[in-house]
Amino acid sequence: MRRHLATPVWRAVLAAALVCGIGLLPWLTRTDPALTVLKARSADRDPTPGALADIRTQLGLDRGPFSLLGQWLGGLWHGDAGRSWLSGDAVAPAVLQALGVSLLLMAVAFAVAAVTAALICARTLWLGAHRRLDGRRAGGSGSAVLAALPEFLTASLLATVVGVQLGWLPALGWYGPQWTVLPALALGLPAGAVIGRLLDDLLPGALGEPWALAATARGLPGRRVARQAVRRCLPALLPNLGLFVVGLTGGAVAVEQIFDIPGLGRTTLQAALAQDLPVLQAGTLVMILLAAVTAGLAALVTRIVAGPALRDGALPSLHRPTPPARRVLPYVHGGLLLAVIALGLPRDPLALDTGERLRPPSASHPFGTDALGRDMLARVAHGALDTLLLTLAIGAATLLAGVLLGLLPRLSGPLVDTVNAVPPVLLALLVTAVVGSGSATPALAVGAVAWAPLAAHASALLRQERAALHVTATRGLGAGRGHLLRHALLPAVLPPVTRHALLRLPGIALALASLAFLGLGAQPPSPEWGLLLAENQPYAERAPWAVLAPAAVLALLGAFAVSAAGGVRVPRRRAGSRTPPPVAAEQPSDARELVAAR
Repeated sequence: MRRHLATPVWRAVLAAALVCGIGLLPWLTRTDPALTVLKARSADRDPTPGALADIRTQLGLDRGPFSLLGQWLGGLWHGDAGRSWLSGDAVAPAVLQALGVSLLLMAVAFAVAAVTAALICARTLWLGAHRRLDGRRAGGSGSAVLAALPEFLTASLLATVVGVQLGWLPALGWYGPQWTVLPALALGLPAGAVIGRLLDDLLPGALGEPWALAATARGLPGRRVARQAVRRCLPALLPNLGLFVVGLTGGAVAVEQIFDIPGLGRTTLQAALAQDLPVLQAGTLVMILLAAVTAGLAALVTRIVAGPALRDGALPSLHRPTPPARRVLPYVHGGLLLAVIALGLPRDPLALDTGERLRPPSASHPFGTDALGRDMLARVAHGALDTLLLTLAIGAATLLAGVLLGLLPRLSGPLVDTVNAVPPVLLALLVTAVVGSGSATPALAVGAVAWAPLAAHASALLRQERAALHVTATRGLGAGRGHLLRHALLPAVLPPVTRHALLRLPGIALALASLAFLGLGAQPPSPEWGLLLAENQPYAERAPWAVLAPAAVLALLGAFAVSAAGGVRVPRRRAGSRTPPPVAAEQPSDARELVAAR
């Protein structure tokens, strides 16, 4: 009974701490909320002592933060989330309306992501269902490029080209179903690429299990085998699907800003900038509740799909010992990336030449120039040093944190849901308010949330691997927890989570770029890639090369990360190893004979 109560209590404590911390934020950072509210209401009004005193009286700031927080929490029991400090309107209806907008956008974006993921996995499913996989894997370069596309850049290009120039779909506002298409594409395509790669990573293990061999030998249709293989992989994928749902709902701040969508992420961001605490607290609380509901549904569906095998320890292992793949693509992508950096480093990224403004690519400027006449190749190359090193450092730290916390699911589960409910942009604002602005602020903000998908993935894989037949047999022979962890669980969990971490590297770079795009990351004249995209975005129509150059390098980073992840495999055990290989790694001889006969 205590175990069942511990998780909800821990979840409630985390939610209360986050909401209360936001409510006390202006006083913790020693800023005057009256001054911020005055500037948000009327930027031209002078902050005289009388004007500030009037605002403090209107908002009740003189009563102190704890009195305001207690009054706001007390009103929640009656469905009253207070009134906005800026407009004076009731908070609850506005936040619920913004939530409805975000949920509709999330539903359409998730449909786009599902179609994208299905296309990425189609080749593996077809080959596996017809017993033609033979250890071959999808290349992944196309999906890597798709996953590395910055959402704000995709949104801007879709709005400019499809919405304005071609006029096929509306680009700005939120007035009906047609207005959901372009932002849903901007959100769903990168998310679908990541989901597709995660699913494609699990499918070969499922399609190599004895049931798949027997089904093929009996002549069952390939589509039925493929459908069951997807169902077999869902329990390990559902926690991350839940995180994607929450991220598409509250984390689409940049896309909502570009398309002028009154969603929950944009509403919460505007409240954070203006220190409109009632709206900010209500928006954060709604996102936390949404994360909790999504996590509960994911856990319920996992139990339904996995069935009693998860409880009885009768699952085969999805992660079989295989040799690392020897491929040329990582060297090609890595070589191209190093070539760009090597060619651009000798150039000066800060040299101005107004006579060479927005020049197209040429022999003297292979990537063209920006609006100030600076060489884009030099800026991309010098920005790579900061962006790549910071991305790798954050990726390594989040991998370590994700694996360690994934081993403690009762502790990390609610923490993952709570952290994932806070958009990185909002977290960057909170970090900036607490520690101040600086070069470390975006890294802290991104690192604080980037570990959550890895921890959820590690926890889901660990739960399934603990129910595997070979682990049950090893435990029955008297193996202790330490032996099982070292020789059975970690060898099965670490490789897929490491591949997931490599797949997330472009996402970390994109998160840093998104913060720079919104003005919360690097500041001019830094050549950081996100800042390059933000600076040259207004000139995308006139000089597309100024935007495509950093975007192409980001896509190249994604292709390198995914192709390199293909070489991270569970190594084959040496002869004489005392720990037996997973049961699923061995195919019954009768099944092999039937397959060969067919």
